Amino acid sequence: VYRGSRCRMESCFDAARCEQRGFKVFVYPGTRGADVSGTYLKILAALERSRYYTADPEAACLFVLGIDTLDRDHLSPQYVPNVDEKIQGFPLWNGGRNHLIFNLYSGTWPNYTEELGFDIGQAMLAKASFYAENFRPGFDISIPLFPKDHPQSGGEPGWLYQHPLPPKRKYLLVFKGKRYLTGIGSGTRNALHHIHNGQDIVSLTTCKHGKDWQRHKDARCDRDNVDYDKFDYQELLHNSTFCIIPRGRRLGSFRFLEALQAACIPVLLSDGWELPFSEVLDWGRAAVVGSERLLLQIPSAVRRIRPERVLAFQQQTQFLWDAYFSSVDKIVHTTLEVSAARPWRRCRPRRAEPVSPRTQIIKDRLFPHRSRARFFWNALPGGLLALPDFSTRSGDFPFYYLQQGRARGARLSTARSAHVLTPLRPRAGSSPSDRFTALIRAGSSASLSQAILRLIQAVSRSQYCDQILVLWSCEEPPPPREEWPQTTVPLTVTHGRTRLSERFLPFPEIRTDAVLSLDADASLSTSEVDFAFVVWRSFPERIVGFPARSHFWDAARQRWGCTAAPTNELSMVATAAAVYHRYYHSLFTHYLPRALRELVDRLAACEDVLMNLLVAAVTKLPPIKVTQRKELSEPGEQQAVAGSAARSSPPHDCLDRLAGWFGYMPLVSSQLRLDPVLFKDPVSILRKKYRHLEKP
Repeated sequence: VYRGSRCRMESCFDAARCEQRGFKVFVYPGTRGADVSGTYLKILAALERSRYYTADPEAACLFVLGIDTLDRDHLSPQYVPNVDEKIQGFPLWNGGRNHLIFNLYSGTWPNYTEELGFDIGQAMLAKASFYAENFRPGFDISIPLFPKDHPQSGGEPGWLYQHPLPPKRKYLLVFKGKRYLTGIGSGTRNALHHIHNGQDIVSLTTCKHGKDWQRHKDARCDRDNVDYDKFDYQELLHNSTFCIIPRGRRLGSFRFLEALQAACIPVLLSDGWELPFSEVLDWGRAAVVGSERLLLQIPSAVRRIRPERVLAFQQQTQFLWDAYFSSVDKIVHTTLEVSAARPWRRCRPRRAEPVSPRTQIIKDRLFPHRSRARFFWNALPGGLLALPDFSTRSGDFPFYYLQQGRARGARLSTARSAHVLTPLRPRAGSSPSDRFTALIRAGSSASLSQAILRLIQAVSRSQYCDQILVLWSCEEPPPPREEWPQTTVPLTVTHGRTRLSERFLPFPEIRTDAVLSLDADASLSTSEVDFAFVVWRSFPERIVGFPARSHFWDAARQRWGCTAAPTNELSMVATAAAVYHRYYHSLFTHYLPRALRELVDRLAACEDVLMNLLVAAVTKLPPIKVTQRKELSEPGEQQAVAGSAARSSPPHDCLDRLAGWFGYMPLVSSQLRLDPVLFKDPVSILRKKYRHLEKP
């Protein structure tokens, strides 16, 4: 089908360009207009929103055409003619080398082959409905077929995130869709009526489509059409355990993603289909792959699947939908990440001989770019959020710790099951480090205030403190070392800039898993610091802290808002006094686009809102508020532990604009506050471990 069908990374990709410039993607400009579909505009926008985008072609490793190549059916109104002539005139084309071409529809009636109608040269294909026999492993990328109204970002949550999980759905196996009377794809769909029993297996087809359906209709058409109208497609989709996904004219169909979102386990009847992102995704954990020739065995096969396995399948469908398929952004970003994860740094052709595993390991060590293990792609929070630039060891991330013997762990796991999130897997076999680094941001005064001196002393007395790092965010240089207090732990002062988001840079000085983030005017005792850190060690994937905020939907203004007023609910914890995992510094800096970080620098008190949104988007969990000392204040005065966090609530425009970038509101509300055992109980103070928390 493709002239360069023998292409592999070693022969058709200029890895030297990527070694010199890094993995950057350039999108051809100037061709967007009447000939570009809305779907392709979404793909181009997703590329520009990715962390790999560059506007400089000289800095690029990978190139994407501005010409719409999604629909190559010449009978379609979206078909773009004369693509060969257009691309040959591009000075960057270079025979397609280092280019990525997106395609959703190929071929036309009657055979619907994979012919694109132009010579792709040495370009890679990101294609839907990919035949395995034409797929070039390690070079091409199989993507899902998605509709034109698929959201740009965010996307609808999975069905089980919105509804409680019933013990058993009404139907076991369903299908409702078109039946083709002739041509490719007709065989499987014509046979689906054989498994229909009208009770727990509903298989409905209609031949009432197309211009000439009445001329070609068979003896079953009228009866099928009557039965077809008796059932609602959405009702079947959301009330069935398994959904049949047969091939149509092409191998893929929209109902594949529809079934994933609905937690209806896909039963695939599409022989030869290279499943989307099969290079990294384990579809055996989320779908049943059947054979078109063995259709009649499908009902008995799915009946034998045990209930606990069914639940695991359903949970995995929700994870895959949310992590990789719920928006165009996620589909495109996954495509880029799969490309970036390939060993393009070791693909320059030298000798035509296999590379030994030992050589591959040595070259991985020589080059800083390392690919993710398959485990990261198939476990929460997913490959897009486990950056290999940070680490390739699961134990270095906050998501995979083995939490041994914690009573709260059982309750947490139960809560997660209710939200259809698989519990943390004990892959790392380790716990977070038992020390923290205190990161204190000083930016309001050019001199050492009494507040920061007291804070440094209180933090340094913590038995868990490893070091103190002061980020001096003033125009003037920091005071000389002799003016700083003597501490029992190392004290390092870094002169930074005045950007608010600078506190979330991945500082190389931070060696511990935990970061205690503080503003210089925070008022914390050693007991408060100790207790917050002990709580965080039980929940290392969350933000644990003191000043809390909550978000709300302002119906009058049709926008999101937030407040620091005391309420029973919270959804954010101010990073002016909070503990979290250092990985979130890397995620904040390298995952979020620069434009978003620049936005929060312009808006007051917005950087910690963005950090809370990011952590909530990753974990799907709320932060945790811990006990704070009661401050002496006038009656009715708001009490808080960190002055800067209490004095100002972030502007409503901040939260609303950030939620717009995510495409949805990731914050999760909670009514939980954790106190020490015996806190405020009428017993002797000597029996309490954190007795100083109750002192004024």
